[in-house]
Amino acid sequence: MKLVFLIACLIVFTPVFSQTIIQRDPEIEKMVKEVSADSLQSYIKAMVNFGTRNTLSTQTNPTRGIGAARNWVLGKFNEFAKQSNGRLSAFIDTTTLQPDKRRIDTATLLGNVVATLKGTDPNDNRIFIISGHLDNMRSSPTERLGDAPGANDDASGCAAVIECARIMSKRGFPATIIFVTVSGEEQGLLGAAFMSEKAKNENRNIVAVLNNDIIGSNNSNETNIINNTKIRVFSEGLPAFETEKAAVNIRNLGLENDGRSRQLARYVKEVGERYVDNIEVVLIYRNDRFLRGGDHTPYVQRGYAAVRFTEMNENYTRQHQDVRIENGIQYGDLEAHIDYEYMRKNTGLNLANLANLAKAPATPDSVKMDVRRLSNTSFLYWQKPRTGKVKGYYVLVRETTSAFWQKKIFTTETEMRLPYSKDNYFFGVQSVNETGNESLPVVPLPGR
Repeated sequence: MKLVFLIACLIVFTPVFSQTIIQRDPEIEKMVKEVSADSLQSYIKAMVNFGTRNTLSTQTNPTRGIGAARNWVLGKFNEFAKQSNGRLSAFIDTTTLQPDKRRIDTATLLGNVVATLKGTDPNDNRIFIISGHLDNMRSSPTERLGDAPGANDDASGCAAVIECARIMSKRGFPATIIFVTVSGEEQGLLGAAFMSEKAKNENRNIVAVLNNDIIGSNNSNETNIINNTKIRVFSEGLPAFETEKAAVNIRNLGLENDGRSRQLARYVKEVGERYVDNIEVVLIYRNDRFLRGGDHTPYVQRGYAAVRFTEMNENYTRQHQDVRIENGIQYGDLEAHIDYEYMRKNTGLNLANLANLAKAPATPDSVKMDVRRLSNTSFLYWQKPRTGKVKGYYVLVRETTSAFWQKKIFTTETEMRLPYSKDNYFFGVQSVNETGNESLPVVPLPGR
């Protein structure tokens, strides 16, 4: 049994006075620099100009309503497909919604605009999704006639999706990336539920979902906080999917804070801050905000790792509001309220993570930790991933009270003995390739 100790440390999350080494993949760095505030503004202006994008609004008017908006997004995806060497294809995936006496008052055709950038490795079936919701609403979810700009909620999220598609469609990635603008979010996350249920029934290997919902502004009502250097990422704690089956391991191993979505959130923070300057990813340890829901939730309910990006400081005078001035306050989700530099950074966070995930090998297989004997060292072992070219592995270490991984140790072996007690630390293992792109971490299960 080969004894391997601390071979190399790439990134250490330690106090701010410590030195941090940042190593960027030049290709990803170039893509992030291509994110354009002007492009994002043009997308949002176009979506606002449809007047309303309520799911129940007209689907036949060529210039107004959800139908026109869907066709416009499809047109953008088809435009990008011309530069993809045949790898990007797009369509509108539809289903009929029946009245529910709540938020749907008549039978309605729901359509998600889906663009798929097919992976270059035929043996790699991994899928990574970035989403935003195209629909919007005024004060009432069934009010489909009046103007509802929906610039921030959620043209901002859709603009990020479209911009990522524009930039990434020119490149190839081993794994598949799906760019989607869903409908029916304001009716109860129905577009995301339709898409995630379909994926589950087809046994699709969705590894991560990045949902963007309200990412375009940076100030709050009531508290008047203005800050365009932070964005929140929400992630579930205890898994919504098959909680009872997972409960034994969660309790025995103390993994209440280490579900798949929570690991994705940590990854998003590390990789995003690696490539985008002057932005802090703030991890929120709950699935979503109070009284609101996001399109990542149907995915976590079906066992997929999914997180939600949302601006740090929300302004509730602008969300789900009829456009008006009342007591000197401008209500309504207007394009004038968008901070495009802030949006540029938030879009870059998404792009960097999508690219790093899709370029990385698959996660290491059968990650285990020896728990047969009392020991003040910890022995981990694993197998190589099923797909992807591997240069080596990172073994992650953190204290049980730490929110983030504290040490990142490189090895070319498929085992490692660490001078840290398994009683006092959590561990994870990532696959990494020649260009430094890491998979999501896998927390070891008891073995041997």
